[in-house]
Formats: sequence, structure tokens, C-alpha cells
Amino acid sequence: EFSIAENLVLNNLDAYSSGGLLQLGRITQNAKERIEEFDIRSTSQAQPVGSLSGGNQQKVVLARELSRPLSLLLACQPTRGVDVGAIEFLHKRIVAERDRGTAVLIVSTELDEVESLADRIAVMYRGRIVGVVDSDTPRDVLGLMMAGATYDDALATVQEARNE
Repeated sequence: EFSIAENLVLNNLDAYSSGGLLQLGRITQNAKERIEEFDIRSTSQAQPVGSLSGGNQQKVVLARELSRPLSLLLACQPTRGVDVGAIEFLHKRIVAERDRGTAVLIVSTELDEVESLADRIAVMYRGRIVGVVDSDTPRDVLGLMMAGATYDDALATVQEARNE
């Protein structure tokens, strides 16, 4: 099992090695900085990532990925199994990355999460995108789209139901 320090440099080993040897001091320093920056609750940077809570494991992954320049951040179920405090922290970091100009694609089954993070929502049904809508699209319209309706059909159904 990789330690926190090891896990934090897995995607960028070239930056933490010289002449084929790992620079352990730089790896340790990076871990200390990321642990503080991302509020990773651990006993030390040598602690195995697998022994951390789910929220802290997610923070390690996010810290690793956001510690280098990105053109795209793809996050699949970024807060699954995470406590409320960690969810808020992870959302803030994802939004901050978006605000830096990084394209962010969130894949989630959590509608609250999608609505709070998205500018646009691609709604899928049976593996196909049935529509791309603004994040302020009413939930009942999104629900009908998630059941296979097109945006226009879902909107018409919702409007008709509201008029009755």
C-alpha cells in the first residue's frame, strides 16, 4: 500500500527524481504541504492511504491531481462516501480549479452535487445523452429527462401539469 507521500507523487515521478533516484526529501516536503493545504487528517505523511477515512482518501486523490497544471479535470463520483464537511471542501476545490480556467467534467448520480457544481448538465438515459441543459433547469424536467424524455417533451409535460 502506498503512503500518503508516495500517492501524492504517483502521477509526476519525474519531478521528484534525479538520475533515476527518488528525492525523498522533496517527496516528504510535498506531502507535508499537500496535507496542510487539503486538510488531510492523518497521523503522518507515511500513513498508508488505505487506512484513511473515505473523505481523506478523496482529498489525497484530489491533492495529487490538482498539484500539477491541468487542462481538464474529470471527476467521477467525487464525493461518494464522504462526510458533509469533506463534501463542502471538495466542492470548493473543484470550483476553484474551474475558476482557474480548467475544464471540469463531473460524472455523478447525486443530483444536488451536479446542480451545485455545473454550468451545464448533460442528462443521460440508458447510456445516451438525451439533452444538455442549463444548471437551473427545474428538477422535475431533469427527472423526466433522466427517464428518457427529451427536454422539449419534459418541459411541456411539466408546464401542462402546472396548469392543471
